[in-house]
Amino acid sequence: MTSPASPTTAPQPGPADGRHRLALLSAASAAVALAAADTYVVVLALTDMMAGVGIGIDALQRATPIISGFLLGYIAVLPLIGRLSDLLDRRRILLGCLLVFVVGSAVTALAVEMPVLVTGRVLQGIGGGGLVPATLALVADLWPPHRRGTPLGVVGAVQELGSVLGPVLGAIVLAWSGWRAIFWLNVAAALVLYAVIHLLGGRSGTLAPSAVPDPARPRRRRVLSVLAGVLLVLGLGVTGLALADPESLVTDVALGEPFVPFAGTSRVLTPIGVVGLGLLVVVAVLTAPRWWPVLRRADLVGALLVAVALGSLVLTFASSDPEKEVVGPLGYSLLPVGALALVALAWWHRHAADPLIPRGVVGARGLRSLVVSLLVGAALVAVVVDVPLLARLTDTYDETGAALVLVRFLLAVPVGALLGGWSLRRLGDGAVAGTGLLLGGVGLVVMSRWTLDSVSDTVPATAVLVVVGLGMGLALAPVNNAALADSPADAHGVASSLVVVARMVGMVVGLALLTSIGLSRYFDAVRRLPDQLDTDALIGAGVVQVQTVFLGGAIAALLGAAVAFTLGVRGRAGASEPADADAPRFVAL
Repeated sequence: MTSPASPTTAPQPGPADGRHRLALLSAASAAVALAAADTYVVVLALTDMMAGVGIGIDALQRATPIISGFLLGYIAVLPLIGRLSDLLDRRRILLGCLLVFVVGSAVTALAVEMPVLVTGRVLQGIGGGGLVPATLALVADLWPPHRRGTPLGVVGAVQELGSVLGPVLGAIVLAWSGWRAIFWLNVAAALVLYAVIHLLGGRSGTLAPSAVPDPARPRRRRVLSVLAGVLLVLGLGVTGLALADPESLVTDVALGEPFVPFAGTSRVLTPIGVVGLGLLVVVAVLTAPRWWPVLRRADLVGALLVAVALGSLVLTFASSDPEKEVVGPLGYSLLPVGALALVALAWWHRHAADPLIPRGVVGARGLRSLVVSLLVGAALVAVVVDVPLLARLTDTYDETGAALVLVRFLLAVPVGALLGGWSLRRLGDGAVAGTGLLLGGVGLVVMSRWTLDSVSDTVPATAVLVVVGLGMGLALAPVNNAALADSPADAHGVASSLVVVARMVGMVVGLALLTSIGLSRYFDAVRRLPDQLDTDALIGAGVVQVQTVFLGGAIAALLGAAVAFTLGVRGRAGASEPADADAPRFVAL
């Protein structure tokens, strides 16, 4: 049973409802942390994963799709998932994303060929990336505008904490098992979180009107749902069996025949693999009447254009070799395609009756929030990539020690995110984000003058890294808060997804551009050396490269601070939703 809530004020929960929403936020945040950890865990396992699909260590460039595939899935479809979370119950989107993440993790764990491994990583990116905007939008549903700061800070903190814990957990798993165990643990953890969110969902906060359940669902539809569920389980099971290729069955004279490839050695192009994929296609056809109208309403044309534009950008820069090029091998073909998709998207957005990104979302403070998020991404990646590089140039740190130097920064970011969210109780979005980025920018200016002795001087180096980390973290919650506060209530998912996309794009593009500029200065310094075989002089040129990247990160952070201060210095306690938020909300009873 449903009833409309007050048109201007979200319903205030009692103590039990307060505990319930905290439990739901905790479970959703844990899922976000799990996906964030998976982003970085692959760095340690990359060489083992390459060997698992038959790629030698001498062909490292062929492993690029393992990383770029995850980024592509994470970024390209994020606006579509954000839009779907506005049309459906947020909890359903969280559960769906977790299932996609589970399937992607299982496919990755079973992969013995590169196309299958990349497919698994793309699915992981789609599922893991979709958790973030759905969780941020859930915060907007369950907390009024003047109380969102702390929960938004929690989401930002756990996302950054997951990034810190990812390599650590990966190292622990690799110490006692192989790389596939990492992804099987993903499956187990995601299934536990699925069960928790499903149990908590019976009392979820708000539902979009389209998500109100229909009590008069026809019997035929129930039968089709049961049939589709059975076929889905069978399809996934048969496909998984084909990928697992168990030796006890394969070597059997009678039972091994379905596992014989039609051509080559592919486990997918086998009778049992084709049957598994065929069952999944049948499920898609049977369930099309349920998901196709929702996708159409979400604007498939707009989603396709966004995916092409973002996908072209990601593949252009993520696949490049910074030592040789800014633009990747396919970039000169992909960038024009992405530009055309962007032009077509602008035309479509103007003329579509119900565009993917509703009109009014990217406007006023929303657009400025995206600019700040983009610049935060560029500043973050400068620290994440080049602090370990500078540490490795010294005689003090090995690879593990260099990673521990970076941990000082990474641990400060989630603390800053919590402080930033808490500060919004008294201060405006601009005051918190601007101050944070100003601190981060000044810290990066100091880092741009670091030498080898500086990074080895533990106390001062730690102080600077902590200040920069706290500053970057302070900006996370205010940017999300500003984007949510100035977007219609029925577009919170899209608004949140755009903020995440902007930060990820800033990281991908910023890494390529800053590294290219830094390397340009490096080679220029090398050319001026009287003796280009002098090891100390070459290390000095490497320091110049790192200093250049830090300076570029400082410029990004300071520009971000300048824009962030325009988001508002004073707090907005008691502020209500924007004009479109006065539409009735539907609350599950």
